[in-house]
Amino acid sequence: MHHRFPGASWLIMTLLLAACGVGTTTSSAGLPVAVSASPSPSMGSSEPSASGTPIPTAEPSGGAGFACDLPVHGSGTVPRANVTDVRVGTHDGYDRIVFQFRGGIPEFDIASATPPFTADPSGQPLTVNGSAFLSITLHGGTKQTDSGASSYSGPRNFAVDFPTLLTLVEGGDFEAVSTWYVGLSDMSCLRVSTLTEPDRLVIDLQR
Repeated sequence: MHHRFPGASWLIMTLLLAACGVGTTTSSAGLPVAVSASPSPSMGSSEPSASGTPIPTAEPSGGAGFACDLPVHGSGTVPRANVTDVRVGTHDGYDRIVFQFRGGIPEFDIASATPPFTADPSGQPLTVNGSAFLSITLHGGTKQTDSGASSYSGPRNFAVDFPTLLTLVEGGDFEAVSTWYVGLSDMSCLRVSTLTEPDRLVIDLQR
């Protein structure tokens, strides 16, 4: 759980697809991304952050770097990591979701999703506002620590009024797999980055 990778402290994965006029690369940590499906981007204006915690800047080196295909897969850097923070924000041209971890970055999948949504493992219905939806699955990304405590006690339901991002809701955290559902005003192209010090998964939603 405490692996670190050499190189620059900013590990950036830029998703570049031919369908959006760009290509595919990996970060310097060798975190590959595979994509397949083609939603359309939506555009809007910038708003202040919905969280009191500053949102880190994560501009990829290859240009805009938004990819319109789903699903997106990242192999991660460790088999298990603890979620320590979740936050959302809005910026010029995109809205942002950040998952922060202790111990590395877990394997993850980002895919389109269709309601109705239910909580795992209870099966209780979840309300996710939006016209289009994504699921974010963190395989080995959990707030449950080895000692039985929780590494994250912050919000699990973000209701915002950003141009693209409307809702971020935790669907469950069971057997070291956590799921979050994203409600959007319209389906969006994505830019996915990983950062270190601290370890973060950054998901930008293009307007």
